[in-house]
This record gives sequence, C-alpha cells and structure tokens, in this order.
Amino acid sequence: MAQKVAVVTGSNKGIGYGIVNKLFSVFDGIIYLTARSEELGLKAVQELQETNKDARDKVHFHQLDITSVESIRRLADHIKKNHGGLDILINNAGMAFKVNDITPFGDQAEITAQTNFFGTINVCNALFPLLRDHARVVNVSSRAGMLESVKNNEIRHNLISPNATIETVSDILSDFIKNAKQNSHQDNGYPNSAYGMSKVALTAATLIQQRLFDEKSTKDIIVNACCPGYIKTDMSSNKGPGTIEQGADTPVYLATLEPNAKSPRGEFVAERKILKWKC
Repeated sequence: MAQKVAVVTGSNKGIGYGIVNKLFSVFDGIIYLTARSEELGLKAVQELQETNKDARDKVHFHQLDITSVESIRRLADHIKKNHGGLDILINNAGMAFKVNDITPFGDQAEITAQTNFFGTINVCNALFPLLRDHARVVNVSSRAGMLESVKNNEIRHNLISPNATIETVSDILSDFIKNAKQNSHQDNGYPNSAYGMSKVALTAATLIQQRLFDEKSTKDIIVNACCPGYIKTDMSSNKGPGTIEQGADTPVYLATLEPNAKSPRGEFVAERKILKWKC
C-alpha cells in the first residue's frame, strides 16, 4: 500500500503551522509543510522536528507560492513523481490587508482575491487529479465570508445555483474587483471587505467542488470549508482570543474524516459543527 501524503499550504507559521503540528500526531503518512519562503519553511520544519522526534520522518518541506502557477506545478510534479497520489489537501494559505492599510481598496480586492481564491483554485486544479480514494480536502475560509454579506439577490442566487460552476464564482469575484476599482462595489450589493468577498467565493467554490466529485467520482472524496475561528496570529495582528491549537482543530478534524463519512460533505464548518452558510 502506498504511503499516505498530505499537503498543507501556507504552513510555516500561524494556523497552518498549527495544522501540521496537530496533523502529524493523528495522520500516518508524510506531511508537506509548504511556504513561499524556502528559508522560513525549512526553519519551521526544523522547529517541529526539534520538538517532536516523530516529525523527523513525517514532516517534509516543499516551496509553494500559490500565486505562481509554476510553483504550483513544481509541487504537483513532485507529489506525482515521488508518491503517485495525495490523500489530504488543506488549503490554508491566505492573506488579508490590515484595517489601516492605505492601499487603494480596488487593489486590495484584486491582490486578496488572487491569493485567497484564484491561487487556491489553481492549487486544486493541479492537485485534484492526484487525489486518491477517500481523499479529504479542506478549504480554510472564514465567517467573514458568509453568503448573507452579499446583499445582491441575483449574485447570491448565482453563487449557490445548482448549475453554478467554478467559472461562475470566478466571474462574480472578477466583477467584484472591477466594481471595487470603481468604488461601486457596495452600490452593487457586494460587501465592503476584500477578505470577506474572497472567502464568500472560496466557500461557494467548495460546495461546487463537492457536487462535482459526487457527480463524477466514486472515490469518496470529501471537500469542506471551515472557519478556524478568530485566532491570535499575524493575520489578526495578534488580537484573536483563540489559540493556534484551537484554530487547527476543525481543519484537522475535517482532513481526517473516516472513509465513507456521510457528513459533513460540501459544508461550511466551525468548531466541528456545520453552520448554515446559505441564506
């Protein structure tokens, strides 16, 4: 039997690091800690290996910048060549501008979407063909991206339509960016949050991904989105009340759902509970 393999994006610090730290204690396989910076990624792996001898054989580093198609391709090629398949994909990599950032909102919208949505989708496109039977995919989203934050009824309907595709969601997010650059996003029913809208799109895509796997695959692949909570990390300017360990709990829970689990599948989950994302 082939050795199991997991990939955690954006995992050299914060919640991603916590996910790797928690996952290797419950997952019998190799875990790839990934980061844009090779220096910071290798340092994170070294820290894990120094604090837990079990990590020495299980946690490996691979460079990954999810905004770079070439970087994504190199990771996919490495997984395919060295392992032949993938069992867990946790899409944790993401970014958010600080509240007091002076970058024009239109630019914030574009940059945030490129990482949090388009980059994540590119990772999925590259790695989904490698998913093995009973593979689990976790898209780390946020309560900041609840569907109700979109006030335009037509846009909400299109995001959750049974005929919606990833292209549908991509087009809506691109329209948000266009409106944000014209400062007309709120007038057209979009939220006044680049981060929030990127997570609306990511959760909507999650539902579509599960539907497509259910329609086209018999491999028991499960995809869920989750909110790790308001956690004390760099992204929250260390203001969150939750610990990194708490933030890692739900992603790891979803990544290790037992074979043929009936629920959750294609859901939005927080604190191990399914939340009503659609409104």
